[in-house]
Amino acid sequence: MGQMGARHIPQARILLLGLDGAGKSTLLYKLKYNEDFHTVPTIGFNVEMIEAKRNRDKIALTVWDVGGQTKMRAHWKNFYQDTAGIVFALDSSDIKRLDEAKGVLEQTLKSDHLRGLPVVILANKQDIEGAATVIEITEQFNLRKSCSDRGWFIQPCSALTGAGLVDGFRRMAHLVKMTPEDNNIKETVKYIKSKSVMSMKK
Repeated sequence: MGQMGARHIPQARILLLGLDGAGKSTLLYKLKYNEDFHTVPTIGFNVEMIEAKRNRDKIALTVWDVGGQTKMRAHWKNFYQDTAGIVFALDSSDIKRLDEAKGVLEQTLKSDHLRGLPVVILANKQDIEGAATVIEITEQFNLRKSCSDRGWFIQPCSALTGAGLVDGFRRMAHLVKMTPEDNNIKETVKYIKSKSVMSMKK
């Protein structure tokens, strides 16, 4: 997608988080380029712009893929500001680490910067036999309670085949659809009010 096109459609900044080994970078590059990438653990972050459909319109999602190792998670908070939504990638075949992933997600969503923001959980590696189902993840993560103050959705997917990736990011585009416009409207109202007050003082 060209830079000129990106300026004429709504844009939203999305954080792609998850534990190390969840397949974040692999699924991002599969979605962006439809190619298989042999990635190494992300030290730092990757940034890609994804064009998603929202009804008949387009929205540009600037996706920040941040490393998921324990030492990198301490730096996640540096990326929270101005974020419009969270995509949390999960290795649904790694049953032993589901509780760890649940704890990390819950702790992340406690941040004031992320309050009320939508969450899409990508239940990755559904192509592997024995992977946890969407129903099992919903119950184990207690999402109806932990995400009661925000829009949320679980999308089964596979970074290997690409299945479900487009649907997952399309869902995020729908969940954040009003955020950029609302913020712009609020700022415009503030600006108009401040000008009106200044005019009255003169």
